[in-house]
Amino acid sequence: MDEDLVQIKELETLRAQHRDLDHQINEGNLDEFTLRRFKQTKLALRDKITMLERFVYPDIIA
Repeated sequence: MDEDLVQIKELETLRAQHRDLDHQINEGNLDEFTLRRFKQTKLALRDKITMLERFVYPDIIA
């Protein structure tokens, strides 16, 4: 059960990072290079979040 809690905490951390990047991107005071880098990082975080969500909350068909 501890492993599940660790993964849930990691999921929360990744979501917070994704949310912070979203806020920084939406502020609009970034140069083009930084904006592109932030968007790529945001997409990579979204992929990690999706992968962890599938592992932590599996889609079980009864």
